[in-house]
Amino acid sequence: MKYRELGRTGLMVGEIGLGCEGFVDHDGALIDELLDCAQEAGVNCLDLYSPQPDIRSMLGRSLRGRRDKFILQAQLCTAWKNGQYERTRDIEEVRASFEDLLARLECKSVEIGMIHYVDSSEDWRSVAGGELMEYARALKADGKISAVGMSSHNPTVSLEAVKSGMIDVLMFSVNPCYDLQPGDEDCEKLWSEESYSGLLVNMDAERRELYEYCQANGVAITVMKAFGGGDLLDAARSPAGAALTPWQCLHYALTRPAVATVLSGAHTVEELKISLAYESASDEERDYAKALSSFPGISWKGHCMYCGHCAPCPVGIDVAAVTKFLNLAKAREGVPETVREHYALLPRSASDCTGCGGCESRCPFEVPVRENMRAAKELFGS
Repeated sequence: MKYRELGRTGLMVGEIGLGCEGFVDHDGALIDELLDCAQEAGVNCLDLYSPQPDIRSMLGRSLRGRRDKFILQAQLCTAWKNGQYERTRDIEEVRASFEDLLARLECKSVEIGMIHYVDSSEDWRSVAGGELMEYARALKADGKISAVGMSSHNPTVSLEAVKSGMIDVLMFSVNPCYDLQPGDEDCEKLWSEESYSGLLVNMDAERRELYEYCQANGVAITVMKAFGGGDLLDAARSPAGAALTPWQCLHYALTRPAVATVLSGAHTVEELKISLAYESASDEERDYAKALSSFPGISWKGHCMYCGHCAPCPVGIDVAAVTKFLNLAKAREGVPETVREHYALLPRSASDCTGCGGCESRCPFEVPVRENMRAAKELFGS
């Protein structure tokens, strides 16, 4: 398992994480098996959105003796009412649900307290200026959570939230179809047929800005919906009209700026093992570029996908990394110090480019690489 920094939190997470769909789908029967498999493979980040009391209690029992092996991302603002899950903004329900979570998990704290499902600007402003954010900050001050997070499907709202400085970790839906769609408060538009009926060109600018802003400012992204609820794995259901493999979906998400971990929505141990096999998959098996370039009705022409097809460079430049740092710098007024420092650590920079053009000839998306190298040289210097 490869591990990545969880933004500015100081935590390290495995790049493959685990959602709790498999816990809930089988009424907790697979909790022990899923955690055993995860622990053996080095998976250490778990998302816990379910407020179902029995599931929480069973998970707590399964975590006995190995709580320190896992980083828990717990969703605040979920309540169990009338025998079913409900999102809540009632501060007393939020408090009661979180205290219930700690008691049933048999622990004093969790690493990430995630303000659950904020998809509208009105909701975010109410959360940010009200008792919910005060409560989340108090939990962090008291050591009951280590980081404040938020989950969302809407890049407009997410940008507003991360730019506020209040959010350390963003749980966001990331895949090559959703990334084409503009921000909207109705998340169902992300997978509706109507949203993909016309020609779609390149990543939505606001999503790109979101990823780059998070990278430049130390806000970690934990990924949900990497498989689009399974739709991207089935050509008949895929919004793009073509299927990707699980490893291609994982690699796409893991090559986006700021992404720390992909929370695999594994419903069974077998599905989790398929995601875990990504760690030993070949570059060819992970490669999503050719598949994306052939999607009907969709074009990423001119947009760097950080796929690595530009390699190898004859003078050893990591072209994708240089391009990523260039885009991060362009997203800000002036070059952020962290971006400049990371660029300076590259063994070969844009200044070493000979302009041979081999990278451009291999790029499936017709990115003007030589132009980008010139821009990076001018921006960062020799």
